[in-house]
Amino acid sequence: MPHLQIGDLHVEILRKPVRHLRLTVRRPDGRIRLTAPTRTTEAAMREVILQKEAWIRKHQAAFLTQAPPAPLHYESGETHYYQGQPYRLHVEERAGRPAVAFVGEELHLSVPAGATLLQRQQALAAWRRQQLRAQLPALLAKWEPVVGAQAHAWGIKQMKTRWGTCSIRARRIWLNLELSKWPLPCLEYVVVHELTHLHERLHNARFWHLLGQALPEWQTAHLALRQGDPAGPPARSLASATQPAQF
Repeated sequence: MPHLQIGDLHVEILRKPVRHLRLTVRRPDGRIRLTAPTRTTEAAMREVILQKEAWIRKHQAAFLTQAPPAPLHYESGETHYYQGQPYRLHVEERAGRPAVAFVGEELHLSVPAGATLLQRQQALAAWRRQQLRAQLPALLAKWEPVVGAQAHAWGIKQMKTRWGTCSIRARRIWLNLELSKWPLPCLEYVVVHELTHLHERLHNARFWHLLGQALPEWQTAHLALRQGDPAGPPARSLASATQPAQF
């Protein structure tokens, strides 16, 4: 990816057909990215970065002080999240296919004896996918009439940096498997967000206006997903600044 080096600041540059410059600082390593309209000059980009230098360093310093989430080993006693609620994981080995079930306030994972960490992880991921697949038809039936757009197809996949994506030409939306860890309003927000893209491809004023018409309280879920919590979301930009493009 193209970049600019300004002193000790290494800034990734992403040119896209957008109307505004968007500067982001990403966790956990404080990586900097500037998304800019395709015709923005290098001088204009440098000016924005220098104007925001103090803001960049503030957030980089904050991210460095945040302890990274402990890696999960899929062993009994760990805390795993489902729909925003923490559950204590209980792993039991027994013959047969892997299975997941709620038992009181615990999440029971049954796996064959000797199952590896990856196999346990895959078993729980398959269960999460199954739960989302069961939820989404009703959510789409609820929100498509509100948004005034219908998805011809939808799917679930693991994504590192996005909560959802939309293919306007195919009218297909994809949702991040990690959303199963978050409260239902967060999942609904992403569904509405991606459906809104069927009206407007860009994150411009029209897009946010349409989103606000369909889901007036969208900012609560939007902020929660961007800030993150112990549910362990994918790496996201925790700090961003947007301003009019300069050419």
